[in-house]
Amino acid sequence: MGQKVLIVDDAAFMRMMIKDILTKNGFEVVGEAENGKIAVEKYKELQPDLVTMDITMPEMDGIQAVKKIKEIDANSRIVMCSAMGQQALVIDAIQAGAKDFIVKPFQPDRVLEAVRKALS
Repeated sequence: MGQKVLIVDDAAFMRMMIKDILTKNGFEVVGEAENGKIAVEKYKELQPDLVTMDITMPEMDGIQAVKKIKEIDANSRIVMCSAMGQQALVIDAIQAGAKDFIVKPFQPDRVLEAVRKALS
């Protein structure tokens, strides 16, 4: 079985895109969440090897969620997903503990590179 991934994005379409890229390349998507609050709960429950985390979401944004997940598991591996022009937020995310980031619209090669790098 491939490594387990939790996909977090408020847009179902974006979750589907990432899921498609990852499952085609041998990863197992064990869960999805549409905001940071649900992501933290699912992280506790599923204990995935990696989380892809959107930055801008309702209820709890990705940066807050990264901080919460890092409190639960200091060794958690998180890759941020951001739209163009969110560089300042990406820096905040990396400082909060994210391993890498990918920019929307997703390039499959870049998604895989970031995921593999975060897992290595």
